[in-house]
Amino acid sequence: MIETLSPNFEPRPNGTAIDILVVHYTGMRSAAEALQRLCDPAAKVSAHYLIDEDGQIHCLVAEDQRAWHAGVASWCGYNNINDRSIGIELVNPGHEFGYRAFPEEQLAAFQDLATAILARHPIRAGNVVGHSDVAPRRKTDPGEFFDWQRMAAAGIGLWPVPAEHREDDPVRLAEMLRGIGYDTEDFPAAVRAFQRHFRPERVNGRIDPETARLIAGLLAIVQDR
Repeated sequence: MIETLSPNFEPRPNGTAIDILVVHYTGMRSAAEALQRLCDPAAKVSAHYLIDEDGQIHCLVAEDQRAWHAGVASWCGYNNINDRSIGIELVNPGHEFGYRAFPEEQLAAFQDLATAILARHPIRAGNVVGHSDVAPRRKTDPGEFFDWQRMAAAGIGLWPVPAEHREDDPVRLAEMLRGIGYDTEDFPAAVRAFQRHFRPERVNGRIDPETARLIAGLLAIVQDR
């Protein structure tokens, strides 16, 4: 791990537990460009860690400090996501500059780092989320190529089994998504974020039978934990 310290941080509010892990992609053309921005005082953005495509990890902000990575965001009714979260950036050009699959070296490094973070902090599996989950109207990262299913199998996050029965009522489906953690003020955006994470082969913001069963299946797991 390389210490590449960013000046863009501040103390966490007293008594605030770290209970959310947010996964990002950098969405920039290169790792050097991303590091420069994350360490630029004028940019006013940062994360706790950045993982390059070769698996090299940069530590930018100490975990006990508040990094500036989530922006305007919400999860489980909380809006102060930066106060209570750790942010990991994965080097990837993102949807704007040629989104591509995450290399094995990068995924393995993420898995090791996230496992260690979860051992240090009381982060429940349902609070391991993507930037798009907490900011569905603004963000698409880490995107549909991130292997959430693999990470859930390793104990990092959740992966649903489709429920036998599905819900068809949009009002009830919005309630179910809120029960998982999503802000549903923009319902199609929340559905797109859910699909990007849990049904990446169909990211259109529209409910279909499989998406409805997956929502019900994930809610059942969240309520059981």
